Amino acid sequence: MLALLSPAKSLDFASPLSTRKHSEPRLLDRAAELIELMREKDPAQIANLMHLSEELAQLNLDRYRDFTVPHTRANARPAVLAFNGDTYTGLDARASFDERDHTEAQKTVRILSGLYGLLRPLDLIQPYRLEMGTKLVTERGGDLYQWWGTTITDLVRDDLAASPGPDVVVVLASAEYAQAVHTDALDARVITPRFEEVNPDGRAQVISFCAKRARGAMAGWMVRHRIRGVRALRDFDGLGYHWDADASTPAQPVFRRARRTGA
Repeated sequence: MLALLSPAKSLDFASPLSTRKHSEPRLLDRAAELIELMREKDPAQIANLMHLSEELAQLNLDRYRDFTVPHTRANARPAVLAFNGDTYTGLDARASFDERDHTEAQKTVRILSGLYGLLRPLDLIQPYRLEMGTKLVTERGGDLYQWWGTTITDLVRDDLAASPGPDVVVVLASAEYAQAVHTDALDARVITPRFEEVNPDGRAQVISFCAKRARGAMAGWMVRHRIRGVRALRDFDGLGYHWDADASTPAQPVFRRARRTGA
């Protein structure tokens, strides 16, 4: 049983690490090839390609130029402790994972990445920004989906076979990243939870930043509770969400909570 997450644009390479465990990204050679392509571009090209300000474009060009192989504890940090957006706030690995949880996550959580392809939580990464939807022209095609081809899917399939529990993939990644996995080729059950906020008038809607945090919270809950089956997902109650039987389908369980002030 595997949970799939998106990466985050926000990064944290300063806070203390909560574990000394780490691993090496398995597609690092392919990542280095992408870095070489990005190093050839100037700030204006990067800004246009990735829809960034000139300042952010220069920052990321500097990151590409500083990228080094191999990754070590001295120049990189585990992905689950480096990403710092809403999803990782919900996941709460820094504060709530003990060493056994990190070991469990390494078996059951995967992070999709435009640069690294597929990451285990403890895989070391260096600062970068390269979103999966980037239309970067390479020898393999006109975007990163074509660059990665079936590589990510093949690795997910292998990891799923080695993971504990049934052959189930829980997609907690955004649509942009989930598209990188050809789920129809996995020979596995695919579950895509949906997280909704219920307004005072009873109308339910997905609010992006709330859903991102909820997806991370579910992944963290799955790790801490060693979830091994689809039915057990109904018990998720993190951040005030609860399973709604009437709104759910077998492939898309729906979790709802009352809309909170400011959301």
